[in-house]
Amino acid sequence: MLTEISYLQGFNLRKRVMVEENKKKCKSFNVLFTCIGRRVSLLNAFRDAAKAVKLKCRFFGADVTPLSPAFQLCDERFVVKAVDHQGYINQLLKIVRENSIKLIIPTVDLDLKDLAANREKFEKFGCCILVSPLRVIDICQDKRKTFRFLRKNNFNTPETMTARKILDEKRIKFPLFLKPWDGYASRGNEIVKNRKELAFYAKKIPNCIAQEYIIGDEYTCDCFVDFDGSIRCVVPRRRIEVRSGEVSKGEVVKNTDIMDKTAEVVKALGAGPGVITVQLILTHDKQVKFIEINPRFGGGVPLAIKAGANFPKWILSQMIGKKPVIRFDDFKDGLTMLRYDAEVWK
Repeated sequence: MLTEISYLQGFNLRKRVMVEENKKKCKSFNVLFTCIGRRVSLLNAFRDAAKAVKLKCRFFGADVTPLSPAFQLCDERFVVKAVDHQGYINQLLKIVRENSIKLIIPTVDLDLKDLAANREKFEKFGCCILVSPLRVIDICQDKRKTFRFLRKNNFNTPETMTARKILDEKRIKFPLFLKPWDGYASRGNEIVKNRKELAFYAKKIPNCIAQEYIIGDEYTCDCFVDFDGSIRCVVPRRRIEVRSGEVSKGEVVKNTDIMDKTAEVVKALGAGPGVITVQLILTHDKQVKFIEINPRFGGGVPLAIKAGANFPKWILSQMIGKKPVIRFDDFKDGLTMLRYDAEVWK
């Protein structure tokens, strides 16, 4: 707890200095998205938010390839090294320094640890990163640690163990859900129905863990944590259809039990600032079972924003010293998103 308090205190002290500078230079405000990829809707949501708060923003995108859709729509674009390259952070620092970037928005899991570990280097240039403490990211990106965190704090979650350990059990209750403990975007996920399938996929899936298979409706919750560490809004989205790990059809469901319990999880974790994505399953007997936490914007967040949870507006407002009015449940219930492919011409 002391670590989290010092993190927030240090963050807020530096943020106050940045806010004062931003007030003086609010005619121009530069934002950088890392690994921007396909995040066209998120980029456009920030553009709309900048107009709403009357802030002249320029939006910059960084990616490993120039052939990503959202990359084409940025005001300035930078092709950078892969996130695991030793020169990646130095490249970002150079972009920040030379372009007076005030805010960095990570969009995927890949560079969260490096950004968190180097946060203070960016802050020296007056740049704020929407990233949680390194300890939080470590828990979220290791599903074994996520399980232990949830159990330790008395949150309901499926039983989880290594595939090798469960194979040693004489009696196994099938089906089981297999996935890598360090996976993302549903890569390597499999459902196994017997010991033969379990043994096969346990060898095929790297860093494989096994979870009890839970039947119910899967939800993703977008939880907004402000710059003071307060949890201000939680939007549950029922996942109707998923493609390549990202929701393609979803519906906002204003379930107060899910909202309250999700807020408790994020508070216990000490995540933020920004939007924290929490995944859970609501069983047929109304039990809320948490399965994953991602300390970043989720791919389906445009649905929550469209429903009225204007995260980009709240973030930009706070960056320039304004206090947006935020109500915990002030968003439209029942709004449905049906996604489709579109083209970006280069």
